[in-house]
Amino acid sequence: MTDIPRRIMGQTGCALPELGFGAAAMGNLYAAIDDARAAATLDAALSAGFRYFDTAPHYGRGLSERRLGDAVRGRQDVIVSTKVGRLMEPDASITDDRERDGFHTAMPFRPRYDYSYDGIMRSHEHSLQRLGLARADILFVHDIGRVTHGEADARYQDQLIAGGGFRALESLRDQGAISGFGLGVNEVEVCLDLMQAVRFDVILLAGRYTLLEQGALDALFPACAAAGTSIVVGGPYNSGILATGSAAAGRYNYAPAPEAVLAKVRALEVVAARHQVSLPAAALAFVLSHPLVASVIPGIADPQQVSDTMRLYAEPIPSAFWAELRAEGLVRPDAPLPGEGA
Repeated sequence: MTDIPRRIMGQTGCALPELGFGAAAMGNLYAAIDDARAAATLDAALSAGFRYFDTAPHYGRGLSERRLGDAVRGRQDVIVSTKVGRLMEPDASITDDRERDGFHTAMPFRPRYDYSYDGIMRSHEHSLQRLGLARADILFVHDIGRVTHGEADARYQDQLIAGGGFRALESLRDQGAISGFGLGVNEVEVCLDLMQAVRFDVILLAGRYTLLEQGALDALFPACAAAGTSIVVGGPYNSGILATGSAAAGRYNYAPAPEAVLAKVRALEVVAARHQVSLPAAALAFVLSHPLVASVIPGIADPQQVSDTMRLYAEPIPSAFWAELRAEGLVRPDAPLPGEGA
């Protein structure tokens, strides 16, 4: 078992393992897996040393939370984050596991967005019931922003600000019911907007700070540094392309990778091959080199991916590899690299 180092999350005193487990696949993301395989995956993760797990009601309409709770119940050494913003309401018309919103699940619920005070409180309570746990350590406001909501986003942001959603989260934090809260999103702009309204302990940013793209360095990371807000990096492989490589039909941003992305991945692969570096290992090491990043949580779908992730996490990467990426302009000049310090 690997003892994964921990990093303090924001101003909370909560120490997150720097490598965590993204549990979307436990809700049957893209493909159905049975309960036995899900349980074996989570057991393998615990045996390997994983102690931070991130889930959400959206992941399989409650299925990921149920499976994760069954795996970690009774353990005192595990940190769990889940999300708020969607309530799962019973829907008797769902009787099969055909794909819905990316998940193959027969859980008979339909999502309804609600970011209000009552919606946040109900979501928290419902998640604890599905998890079968007395506590979730971190709550992320899930998928707020125009990418998800379009023109309706202003109304949902108003639910958080004027409608008491943030007040509910602050109350839970002040009571000690949670260690901290923030946003769980894949866009930068909404983070900057909502940081004007409330102090976040942490932001789960999916896909926007990776070996492929570093636009978050422009405004978001400086704002987080000023506010004492940590970053958890989700989607470190940009939905898969940095793990599968350019030769496969890789995904980027949950869709087939466009040619411009494939071209940059090919350029990264050339440098990686020259230095005998695994590109997904570089993807993990790159994001962890930023001092704001408290944890990275790649998605994991089976026991083999557990062992693969631990191997990639431990892979030594020569400094010459990073120096060549910098020299070739494949990473931004202001992005910290392993071994350089902040």
